[in-house]
Amino acid sequence: MTEDRHLQSAQPAPGEDPVYRYKPSLMGAPWELRLGPDALAWQVGRHEGRIAYGGIRRVRLSFRPVTLQTRRFFAEIWPVDGPRLSIASTSWRSLVEQGAQDTEYGAFIKELHRRIAAAGAQPTLESGSPAWLYWPGFAIFAVGGAGLAALIVRALLVDAYAGAAFVAAFLGLFLWQSGNYFWRNRPGTYRPDALPKKLVPGG
Repeated sequence: MTEDRHLQSAQPAPGEDPVYRYKPSLMGAPWELRLGPDALAWQVGRHEGRIAYGGIRRVRLSFRPVTLQTRRFFAEIWPVDGPRLSIASTSWRSLVEQGAQDTEYGAFIKELHRRIAAAGAQPTLESGSPAWLYWPGFAIFAVGGAGLAALIVRALLVDAYAGAAFVAAFLGLFLWQSGNYFWRNRPGTYRPDALPKKLVPGG
């Protein structure tokens, strides 16, 4: 069995607990997360633990692209006691590849929220980036986009069409990548029965 197959989070058979596996770093051990009847259990190497659904006090869903994977969703879970738990929608497969696991990740996150709600827990559910990080970054994005647009206009006024085309291409790439990030990561809250579709694949 190859490592890729080992890390795949197959759909559970009837009566089995849903499982999600991923490798957050190239050299580190893979993570296995399991949704038990009353708790989220995790295991990495020889270390393991569990977080009762009723003991989850905060969840954040966000979009965090990285160099080798521009489409990467991320979930952070804070228990009442214990360290934060992180879950990514991608898994390291080789030195130059991070594989996407959108379907498995989305199904796992939706089932996790269903079980949190069924346990009667009322954690704080946050979407996107923290406001204190998002809004300064968005301001820089807006100023940068306006500056590039001004350069295009100036180049056209002096008939520098090649330069205008180059800056326009760069502006398009800038707006597509950064704009997608800021669109998905706008700060907000959500309900366990209404997950943000832009942050949960297949939502």
